[in-house]
Amino acid sequence: MYSLREQLNKTLEKEAKISVNDFIVKASALALRKIPQANSMWLGDSIRMNNYVDVCVAVQTEGGLITPIVKNADLRGVADISSNVRDMATRARSGGLKPDEYQGGTFTVSNLGMFGIKQFTAVINPPQACILAVGASQKRVVPDDKSDGVRVADVMTVTLSCDHRVVDGAVGAQWLKVFKDYMEQPMTMLL
Repeated sequence: MYSLREQLNKTLEKEAKISVNDFIVKASALALRKIPQANSMWLGDSIRMNNYVDVCVAVQTEGGLITPIVKNADLRGVADISSNVRDMATRARSGGLKPDEYQGGTFTVSNLGMFGIKQFTAVINPPQACILAVGASQKRVVPDDKSDGVRVADVMTVTLSCDHRVVDGAVGAQWLKVFKDYMEQPMTMLL
C-alpha cells in the first residue's frame, strides 16, 4: 500500500496528497460492502442493515472529538476520499460543519497512528455497530514465503470493536479478514 500511495502522490503532484488513512477509509468501506452485517445498527429493539456505506472519520477539535462522514465511501476513489476528509477536517476544526455532515454514518475509523500510538481500543458510536481503531505503522521482520527467509515489512495494528447485539466475533473476524486483504493488496480496491 505504501508504494502505491507513493506512486499516486507522484502522479497527483500538488493537487492532493493521499494519506494512509484515505486507504484505510476506502478499505473499510469496501469491506463493509462485502460483509454487510458489519454495516448495521442497533436501534434499541431491532437491527437495521444499511444499504449505503457512510464512514465516519474521527477528528480532534478544540471542543472535543467529532466524526465527519465520508458519504458513500465505497463508491468514491481514494483521491476523492482524501479531498473530502481534508475539507471536512478543516471545517470541523473551525466549527463549520453542518449537522448532516457529522451526525449519522454507519461505521467509524479512529486513527491515532500519527501520534505514535501503536494500538488502542476505540469506543463504538451508537447506534453504529463497529469502530476501527488504527495504530501506527511499524517496520517489523516477517516471514517471506517467496524466499523461505525473512523480510522487513510495514505492519499496522488495528482493533475492531463490535456491539455483539449486532455484530458477533465471527462476523467481526470476517470483516477484518476482508479489510486486511484490501490493505495488503490495495490494487484490488480498484476491481
